[in-house]
Amino acid sequence: MTQPLNTRAVIAGSGVAFGTSGARGLVADFTSEVCAAFTHAFIKVMQASFDFTQLAIAIDNRPSSYSMAMACAKAARQQGVEPLYYGVVPTPALAYHAMQQNIPCIMVTGSHIPFDRNGLKFYRPDGEITKQDEQDILSAEVTFDFFEELPELAVSEEAAKAYVERYTSLFSDKPLSGKKLGIYEHSSAGRDLYQTIFTALGAEVTSLERTDTFVPIDTEAVSEDDCRKAKDWSAQYKFDAIFSTDGDGDRPLIADENGDWLRGDILGLLCADALGVEALAVPVSCNTAIEKSERFKTVARTKIGSPYVIAEFDELSKQHKTVAGFEANGGFLLASDMQLNGEGLKALPTRDAVLPAVVLLTASAASSVSELVNKLPQRFTASDRIKDFSTERSQALLAKGKDNPNELLTKLGYQGDDLASVDTTDGLRMTLVNSDVIHLRPSGNAPELRCYAEAPTNEQALSYVNQVLKNITLL
Repeated sequence: MTQPLNTRAVIAGSGVAFGTSGARGLVADFTSEVCAAFTHAFIKVMQASFDFTQLAIAIDNRPSSYSMAMACAKAARQQGVEPLYYGVVPTPALAYHAMQQNIPCIMVTGSHIPFDRNGLKFYRPDGEITKQDEQDILSAEVTFDFFEELPELAVSEEAAKAYVERYTSLFSDKPLSGKKLGIYEHSSAGRDLYQTIFTALGAEVTSLERTDTFVPIDTEAVSEDDCRKAKDWSAQYKFDAIFSTDGDGDRPLIADENGDWLRGDILGLLCADALGVEALAVPVSCNTAIEKSERFKTVARTKIGSPYVIAEFDELSKQHKTVAGFEANGGFLLASDMQLNGEGLKALPTRDAVLPAVVLLTASAASSVSELVNKLPQRFTASDRIKDFSTERSQALLAKGKDNPNELLTKLGYQGDDLASVDTTDGLRMTLVNSDVIHLRPSGNAPELRCYAEAPTNEQALSYVNQVLKNITLL
């Protein structure tokens, strides 16, 4: 007879860990036992604060995601909880529908991380789990029986329908009439919904490069190939904009009429301004144009990761009627119920790709996306990463840099006396005397070292990133 398994022991030995957004690890590490252990622990933690009998589950288009969902569903049934499976939908679609049903949910997705990895994102009935919830899941002690057979899952369309309705119900007219929109579908979890949404709003939609092969698009580090594609598509089709997302559809990627991809924090700034948001919570890595624009009453800076942004919402909501947040990767989080076009828009305090796209495109209906961008303070950000750069190596580098930032700056090719200030909120953010920024931080999801830079021109920001990453590899 097989001995019962213990969630804490299984998780501790799995090689899977929480990052900035969910539990992530190699596909090979996400065995049925590991998926089941996380599910059992999650349900136990949620049952301490909420009453529920159902658990919502959905997946992205990674080949490994369905079997992981089956294991999560099997574990839920072992706990006496009914799994509701919504198939391939964007993470915010699952989260939104689960919140309306007042039940927790699990999204099986690795977002943008490499193909050999995957992950689990967990949501409480009232939104994303907290960092304390993560620790409670890791320390939970639940025994469960080993299982080999996995249940096939029947797909419900309700989460997809609710997500489409969330945006199409905001307008009685067609605010995007006359606009040409390209949708770069690739393997996005939301690719079957986006054309429906934007067509309903009046846009003439062209689907671009749908693929059966999973594409790990990173909206923070857009590849040269994707930059070239956007330019070519824009020239060929005369688009007013191009819309895409990362793998699980919670982070947008939008190009203007020239085929230039917008940085996620610039998109978030424009969206928040168009919505009339009073107060923002944004990670420390975001563009300082947010404050320089003087369009918000309060801007709070946090560590990188949506849980930290969300944690700031409670404090901001005590002083402001409308609160939102966004990240440099573009994901927009709406903390307050509000009105848009005279219609009610419910809060969705998790990263969403569609809201900023809809708001930006309607705001630019009488002009262009680039015109809205050009009205902002001209501060440009760039970012890139070194792949296969161990977390331990990154942490050692940053520890030395925090002890002696002037010395690190010199090794990166700059003069030590160029340094004006250092921010260690998350990683090592060095502001130079000319107000330009160089920010180093280990990825929370993969063995990568990220570099963010800000400067008065795009070329200078890119130059900072390229020079810094090149010199780091020589250290």
